[in-house]
Amino acid sequence: MSARVVKAAAAVAGIGVAVAACSPGGSAPTAANTPTSVSTDVAAAGKVTLKLTDFWGSAEGKWIDAAVASFEKKYPNVTIKRTSEDWGQLNSTLNLQLQDDGGPDIASANNGWQSLGTLAKGGLVLNLDSYAKAYGWAAKVPTTIARQNQFTTDFATMGSGSWFATPMARTSLIGLYYNADKLNKLGLQPPKSLSDLEAAAAKAKAAGEVPFEYGSLDGSTSALLGVQAVLADKKKLNDYIYDTPSVKGTDVAMTQAVETVKKWATAGYFPKNFAGIDYQTAVAKFVGGEGVFRWEYTGSLGLTKAQQAHFGYVQLPQAGGAHVGVGAAPGAMVISAKCKHPAVAAAFLDYLMSPEAAQSAADLGLVPAMSKDVKVSSDSLSLSGESAGAAALDGDDGYVPYFDWSSPTMLDTISGNLQLVYAGKMSSDDFTKAVDKDRDTFLAGKG
Repeated sequence: MSARVVKAAAAVAGIGVAVAACSPGGSAPTAANTPTSVSTDVAAAGKVTLKLTDFWGSAEGKWIDAAVASFEKKYPNVTIKRTSEDWGQLNSTLNLQLQDDGGPDIASANNGWQSLGTLAKGGLVLNLDSYAKAYGWAAKVPTTIARQNQFTTDFATMGSGSWFATPMARTSLIGLYYNADKLNKLGLQPPKSLSDLEAAAAKAKAAGEVPFEYGSLDGSTSALLGVQAVLADKKKLNDYIYDTPSVKGTDVAMTQAVETVKKWATAGYFPKNFAGIDYQTAVAKFVGGEGVFRWEYTGSLGLTKAQQAHFGYVQLPQAGGAHVGVGAAPGAMVISAKCKHPAVAAAFLDYLMSPEAAQSAADLGLVPAMSKDVKVSSDSLSLSGESAGAAALDGDDGYVPYFDWSSPTMLDTISGNLQLVYAGKMSSDDFTKAVDKDRDTFLAGKG
């Protein structure tokens, strides 16, 4: 889960109650929210105005503005009025906005049960299956990304069934950043495997460098989840997060991942006082030149154009060579059940997944997805690596969702207990048992 999503976790936790109250039993009849007759002829729709609400600012805001302008140029009969809100504000009020007749036609929601699942179950957003078929989204979107937008129509399971949202031609990943200047000084190449990374970390430590810039004061989990994706079986990890109770933490390399990061801490690969370093301080230290490597979410370092030439990024492959990594589109695009022009809205969602939208993202320094022909400036070492990582995950259908999607309280469970592991107060086996208890308790209550 990205820093932005972490900050909003508390805000979205209360969505379920309000959404459940909007229809009998907390679920509207799915058929009522499934368009049966669709058209992809936007020009034939006549004059249409759509309202879009999202949370993007800075380069992301410029990207969506460019997408709106390009779509309106392509279809002069369409006007899209965009409103930008704070991430936490939008996710805490989106359920109410979608119940309002004057609310948005299109919005960016958060994936998972806390947001998308409750909006869909509450009948507030459209089932998009008919548009998925019309536009061929199943062939366009990697399966592991498509699952992040799907729920069964009885809302018993996340990760399969019908489309209730779409991704976009952008992605957010967890991977490994490196200080290129320090690697050159150490005579090292960017690692190509986990064993390469550990060998490089040992050499960096011996040379007096901090191998991994990291702080665990506020429970940062990027290193843990990044390592887990390199070690875990892709299908089992997806199944664990998508509500398959028979799959346990030991089946998805959780114990092994915890043991790995604990080993690094014990070996002195983290800063000496890492337990007292908060997330923002660790980021600032790495960008400021401390540490050789850092596991991080793409886009979270805030690198300037000049800094992008000095920091690289790699998506480490698994032992067999396949790429598996934590990643998701930075928002789930939904269409309101009250939208009067859903076909036009669906066409806009389709455009947000286009090669043109992907190229626009790369031009703005954002990580593109779902388009292998995107051209990235060679001046940006970090963006080149990020784009290559996304392309590798696209090609290998190797995305796994954020682990905390598996329950509304999982983020607190893994972040809090990881600190206990580092302090020597919890074993890796007990950590995994705690993770299973959290997920299984949630599934039992949902059932």
